[in-house]
Amino acid sequence: MAVLEISDLVVEWDARTGERVPVRRADVVARLHAAGDRRAARIVQRMPVAGEFLDPVAMDELLVRVHTELQRLNEELHMAQRFAELLVPLLTAIRASRSRLRVVDIGCGLGFMVRSLAASGVLGADVELVGVDFNRALIAEATRLAEDERLPCTFLHANAFALTEDATVYLSSGVLHHFAADELPEFFRAQDRAGTLAFIHYDISATRLAPLGAWLFHRARMREPLGRHDGVASALRAHDDTVLLSAVEAAAGMDAFLFEPSIHANPFCAAMRPVVGLRPALVDNFRHALGRRARGLVAG
Repeated sequence: MAVLEISDLVVEWDARTGERVPVRRADVVARLHAAGDRRAARIVQRMPVAGEFLDPVAMDELLVRVHTELQRLNEELHMAQRFAELLVPLLTAIRASRSRLRVVDIGCGLGFMVRSLAASGVLGADVELVGVDFNRALIAEATRLAEDERLPCTFLHANAFALTEDATVYLSSGVLHHFAADELPEFFRAQDRAGTLAFIHYDISATRLAPLGAWLFHRARMREPLGRHDGVASALRAHDDTVLLSAVEAAAGMDAFLFEPSIHANPFCAAMRPVVGLRPALVDNFRHALGRRARGLVAG
């Protein structure tokens, strides 16, 4: 049976207009029962409704709380440092030929990655940082946090499959497993566009231990039942290397790689691994900028 995440079901958006669509609680409960996930069905059954539909304000508040808890996971996995490890040499390789550098984080949630990179300034003042997400409530909260922190970054509403925001480099963290395998080619194809030179997408490594690790972390550090459930589901849904590399082929103008951690890497950091797409003309310069770490760049 399909593994479902509650967060994917309790809010819905019109793919064409981006406007919110009412979600009937009974329909979500029925889908979860059909998938054999009675625990998830019980969690949703307790969620507040307005009439027969899930209360949209309560759902927004719930997802903001869950994403706030998820920020701890990103902090403990040193995800901002993981991205900087690749982005700094990548942008170094690009700078020689570009005057404008724009990094766009797809599915940014509360914008932890963009805000972290903006706060550290590690990428340089010439890099524009943008986060996009299909959930307007998360974008609003990310914008509020960035304004409170006085950070030089912006957050915008966008569809990952019909990107309206140009980027020199696209990013994502923990987004790929939300898509079915047959949806991934379209996701990558959308980033193979004029002006874009690379993408870096981190997601959970599809190992046998990943669900156990996810259960331990979310049980210990998260309080929302939805977050605990979806944390394990996300590890169960992680795509293996074959699926990812096959999907990246849809971005025909990119060369595809996995970036393997060094043997001395923190094992928690190794739990997340990126698939990297590069324009062929950029590959040698990127390897040179990576230095010894270029050994971790494995061609698909």
